[in-house]
Amino acid sequence: MKIVRAFGDGLGRVHRAPAVLAGVYLLTLLLTLPLAAVVGGMIEDQLGHSLAADPVAAGVDYDWWQKFDAQASGLGRTFSPDIIGFAAPLGNLSRLADGARVPLVITGVIGAWLVVWTFLAGGILDRYARNRPTRPSGFFSAGGVYFFRFLRLGVTAAAAYAVLFGLVHGWLFDDLYARVTRGFTVERSAFLVRLALYVVFGLLVAAVTMVFDYAKIRAVVEDRRSMVGALRAAIRFVARRPLATGGLYAMLAALFAVVLAAYAALAPGVWSPGWSMWRGFFVGQLYVVARLWVRLAFYGAQTAFFQAELAHAAYAARPAPAWPESPAAETIGTAARVP
Repeated sequence: MKIVRAFGDGLGRVHRAPAVLAGVYLLTLLLTLPLAAVVGGMIEDQLGHSLAADPVAAGVDYDWWQKFDAQASGLGRTFSPDIIGFAAPLGNLSRLADGARVPLVITGVIGAWLVVWTFLAGGILDRYARNRPTRPSGFFSAGGVYFFRFLRLGVTAAAAYAVLFGLVHGWLFDDLYARVTRGFTVERSAFLVRLALYVVFGLLVAAVTMVFDYAKIRAVVEDRRSMVGALRAAIRFVARRPLATGGLYAMLAALFAVVLAAYAALAPGVWSPGWSMWRGFFVGQLYVVARLWVRLAFYGAQTAFFQAELAHAAYAARPAPAWPESPAAETIGTAARVP
């Protein structure tokens, strides 16, 4: 099947570009280290030379942690017990599904990361589309070329997600859920209805995410300048192949579920100083790497599928490209040189 080949080809493209994964991980680490230093300073200031410092240093003191959480503000509110082990990704998924508000300081951090990712996405997609090493100059050149185009696309994406998490989420879980479960007397039945609504909402989020992924892919492979045109082309591409694009997305989502299951089995709980603490740190970092690898696998597999479907010699945006050439134009040039 095409989607199985695209899935394997996409994983291969990610595997053949380890520098991309390493670079994305290092940038993620660099963005989070200053935040960790700020939270560490808050903890140090709160403990000082008090008697509570020794029990906290020896292990997790839940009573102190509750007091710290009650007094903390801003970034300090993120240092809560649900950051331990598998509770962290589970809590993130729960907040996403419930459309919970994100603290302002975290919103700022997410915004900064999205700007960085917007720059990286152009280079990543260009590397996967060409399926050969592009070197740092080619990678960052592509990132610069598509940065402002993807920023324009990001404004549209933000509006779409605002409608999803603002209007659609509220209608599903406030209005529709209340009407459907008004006469229920069994809690399990109400839970099943809410679970079904979670599935519906998750499918809507996945569909929107998939469309914007293909819009970026079409912009890079075809060297599109109009993001409105790229988005319309992506909608047509997905609408004409709903089973194939949806099936590939489901396979990639299952890959993420496997990563979550592995982390749930390996994630440490409460740790103490020494080897247990370092083991928890390294397992957590491996999960971050695996999560980033899955995100890159989405890009790689969807790019491979799109190219297998449409990116042939007769389907190029620019018949006479100038450097840097688009991936589609490079394919044309390579095919022309083959006797």
